Amino acid sequence: MSKTSFHILRVGLAITFLWIGVLILKQPEAWGGYLQPWAAGLLPVPIEQAMLGTAILDIVIGVMLLVGWLTWLAALVAGVHILIVLAVSGITDITVRDIGLLAGAIAILADSWPKKNY
Repeated sequence: MSKTSFHILRVGLAITFLWIGVLILKQPEAWGGYLQPWAAGLLPVPIEQAMLGTAILDIVIGVMLLVGWLTWLAALVAGVHILIVLAVSGITDITVRDIGLLAGAIAILADSWPKKNY
């Protein structure tokens, strides 16, 4: 990936995670409605608390991507997080968006994975 395209993708994904994190902070109970009932039943805490934790995770991922700090780790956590979102939210009209975000996270991860110096 070219340096310019990498940074555009990294910043775009960062803004997406930051924005979603802020939106979840504003209305955690509304975002909890996206969980499938079976998934909500597995939570060890109330849905609102779980969503607040999700918002904080999203914001941390967004900040790490935005400043370019441990980019590979941020992309890895983002990819795992999106996979979990896909698993617990089911197939909906917004699933295609999540697949796009997952692909972006994987592309950033692949391009920023630490190189071994032997």
